[in-house]
Amino acid sequence: MNAMNTRAVPNEVVNLAFEQGISPMAAWREHFGLTQADLAQRIGITQAAVAQMERVKQPRRATLKKSSRSYGIGD
Repeated sequence: MNAMNTRAVPNEVVNLAFEQGISPMAAWREHFGLTQADLAQRIGITQAAVAQMERVKQPRRATLKKSSRSYGIGD
């Protein structure tokens, strides 16, 4: 299997999460150049709800799926 077929987290996402101390959810959102309001609109929730889900240690699976689909990386 070549590198293009693997499911790896981009270095930019890892760096955002660890170097800036933001949540993985926020790092992915920033990686795609979205604001909280942008993501909220894409998945049908409020900006405040996005802010809250970025603060929790373990977001709900349904939230993770909605977010990843909105980025074009989920199934």
